[in-house]
Amino acid sequence: MPYRLLRTKPIADLVAEGGQGEGARLRRTMTLWQLVMLSVGATLGTGIFVILGQAVPLAGPAVVASFALAALTALFSALSYAELAGTIPVSGSSYSYAYATLGEFTAWVCGWCLMLEYAVSVAAVAVGWGEYLNRFIEDVSGLRLPAAIIHSPGDQGGVVNVTAVLIVALATWLLLRGASESAAVNAFFVLVKIAVLLFFCAVAFTAFRAGNLAPFAPMGVAGVTAAAGQVFFSYIGFDAASTAGEEARNPTRDLPWAIIISLALVTVVYVLVALAAVAAMPWREFDSDGTEASLALIAGQATGATWPALVVSFGAVIAIASVVLTVLYGQTRILFAMSRDGLIPKIFQRVDPRRRVPAANTLIVSLFVSVLAGLIPLGQLAEATSIGTLFAFALVNVGVLVLRRTRPELPRSFRAPFSPLTPLLGAGFCVLLMLQLDGSTWIAFALWTAVGLAVYFLYGYRHSRLHRAGTATEER
Repeated sequence: MPYRLLRTKPIADLVAEGGQGEGARLRRTMTLWQLVMLSVGATLGTGIFVILGQAVPLAGPAVVASFALAALTALFSALSYAELAGTIPVSGSSYSYAYATLGEFTAWVCGWCLMLEYAVSVAAVAVGWGEYLNRFIEDVSGLRLPAAIIHSPGDQGGVVNVTAVLIVALATWLLLRGASESAAVNAFFVLVKIAVLLFFCAVAFTAFRAGNLAPFAPMGVAGVTAAAGQVFFSYIGFDAASTAGEEARNPTRDLPWAIIISLALVTVVYVLVALAAVAAMPWREFDSDGTEASLALIAGQATGATWPALVVSFGAVIAIASVVLTVLYGQTRILFAMSRDGLIPKIFQRVDPRRRVPAANTLIVSLFVSVLAGLIPLGQLAEATSIGTLFAFALVNVGVLVLRRTRPELPRSFRAPFSPLTPLLGAGFCVLLMLQLDGSTWIAFALWTAVGLAVYFLYGYRHSRLHRAGTATEER
């Protein structure tokens, strides 16, 4: 049994199965541009609209350096993702990479963690979308949506969070129309939110005051690193392109570059926005408890008018909608890969023959997310999903080291530079950030993992295609 738990899936088999589902194949339609937009769409969301206001009081104007430091931390893992995405161009992201390098049991734990991270995070983002939509409507018309439809039961008079369910339903409809169609809509959303953030920069720089940048680092190096740890989570999502390995036109060439380009693009936007914000408003005036409106507030103060703040608020609504769409897409493709390996039921790999998308998979995931977003107060559970992401990042970095040692002859369209240093640094930073999370996060992670182990040994282990193939070989 221990041997079977550690048995890896041959890379040739993973690649050969690429795109194949039950009933039909996925369609390869995504270009490099669409893959970049997929990763940017998943990354560039609430982070810059919310986390900036929380990070400035920790670092002062040096929050600009904090964003750059967090980007460097993310880069180490991004380089590992890029190497494995080019070497193993399949759906499933870190789950598939772990299956090929660290074995089935580790892959299952990784995939199980990603289920929590994707499902709960997209539900939390959907809830946030409703709040931003309500704020935008109030700013435009002075009207507020009824509390009964923008909050979950027991939360501020809520009955059903209809707005959260609405954005999940809209994203589901787009995904069911086809990968190419949803990618085109996402690209439009991404361009709009980038344009809005660049608009914010242009407006904020008109109120540039050099004195607001002095002293640059009032909290010293400790403040810069503390803020960097907080803003790191606004970079999560750069790996979204790796979930589209079986729908990319030229995956071995485009996946690595999509990951690197998206991280670079997001970093430039983050640094520009952070610099514009702290140069336009003294850092001591940032309120960590009223972070949602920080960019809109700065835009309004810089111009003395209300319409720039409305533009920024509209950008937040679009940004969050894009995150819901892309993260929901990533969740369905990871489940598609796990189902094809036999670890979860076959229905998740069933492909609609006309649209060439995993329709049943998408509907099941969307229903589950809608229930979470509409009926359950998520509270700090959403924060606990970060640990699953960091765990997956760490496994990808270790996977690069393992595959370099076990399969050095494999053709690699991209190689992480300065290996083994960069994968080691990537894994080390992930572990370090995991250790900074509070005890409740670790308890939630442990409980979820325990449930996952039970599911694996009761279902996944016995239905595993790799396990069944090995048993048949042994019997012969």
